Amino acid sequence: MEIRIGITNTGRELSFETSESAEAVKSTIASALDQGDSHLSFTDVKGNSYIVPTANLAFIEVGTEESRRVGFVA
Repeated sequence: MEIRIGITNTGRELSFETSESAEAVKSTIASALDQGDSHLSFTDVKGNSYIVPTANLAFIEVGTEESRRVGFVA
């Protein structure tokens, strides 16, 4: 599933794919924001880690878990 994160005062978005479910990502984000944590931590499918400060979050877009279709649809 793809995750896009917008950070304030930054022209680019952070975009990566993770193997976690959409509900797991949403609950992690919600609990971090509710508890006032200073950062969020994510890991992508390649094993890279991302640490994002919660104070500078503009938006977080959680994609769907559906696989993309390849080829032509008749």
